[in-house]
Amino acid sequence: MKLNMKQWIADTINTPVKKAMPVLSFPAIQLMDITVKDLISSSDLQARGMQLVAENTDAAASVSLMDLSVEAECFGSTIRVSDEEVPTVIGSVVSSEEEADALEIPEIGSGRTGLYIEAIEKASKLITDRPVLAGAIGPFSLAGRLMDVSEAMIYCYEEPDMVHTVLEKVTRFIINYCTEYKRAGANGIVLAEPLAGLLSPALAEEFSADYVKQIVDAVQDDEFIIVYHNCGNCTIQQIDSIIATGCPLLHFGNAISMAEMMPHIPAHIAAAGNVDPASQFRNGTVESIKKETKAVMEACCKYPNFVISSGCDIPPLSKWENIHAFFEAVNEFYVN
Repeated sequence: MKLNMKQWIADTINTPVKKAMPVLSFPAIQLMDITVKDLISSSDLQARGMQLVAENTDAAASVSLMDLSVEAECFGSTIRVSDEEVPTVIGSVVSSEEEADALEIPEIGSGRTGLYIEAIEKASKLITDRPVLAGAIGPFSLAGRLMDVSEAMIYCYEEPDMVHTVLEKVTRFIINYCTEYKRAGANGIVLAEPLAGLLSPALAEEFSADYVKQIVDAVQDDEFIIVYHNCGNCTIQQIDSIIATGCPLLHFGNAISMAEMMPHIPAHIAAAGNVDPASQFRNGTVESIKKETKAVMEACCKYPNFVISSGCDIPPLSKWENIHAFFEAVNEFYVN
């Protein structure tokens, strides 16, 4: 379903009573009695899972899987898959300038990318009452997985040219990937760039934000937006370069205070966050998640461009009673 997403952002900001927009997809495995491995292996199950989440919640948007292994797997990375946790990347495929130069940009459709695009195409036909947002990894977070996350941070200082070589290639791949999601019917992308949240402001601009802007400039238009996600702990210090990417909706994790972040966000840009996914959605109680949700809203809803959300992707085995309690807390806040 085509939507004017710039208008959707403006309407979201201007509406005094806002719907929550958590990053909620993997817990659908409980509704279908399947495993994470099943979910990431089937476009039908992914689309059905998104549909079930939409039917069971009043979320502002339907957000696809935040699976940060898909793109790295296409580049040759080894991934670890389990029944109950999101997939993870193991090891590295680039550790020298020669390997960076030799790194090939995969075709879209290789690995699981084709399956994930099919899932969005199916979901966009099943879900017609809200935007459907696909998921993709950000450039530095993908480059970091190809070079090993801890090594990538060091390479920024010791081998910057190698890092830029990898970044140029992964950025071209992400642009191609987002373009195919756009053709499949997605209304936008949640671009997950958490590794950049560990960089200094200067390094974050050089090795992340400049490349995110390339992606935004290539694919964003009135009907398709890039939602920037970063759950790192340095995002307040990096906010100028994050805003400069041109993303109209920014999503932050619970490593920072949303109350401290909001004064830095221009009024025309929406910002979402940041109830703790692990301690509240996964391990909290109905009472505790309601308390934290209302506390975040009390601190931030004075800003019209604030949207309540989870701090990151909600874990697969998060209790549905906690998920429902989160939405109940949002409704109770506005009623009271």
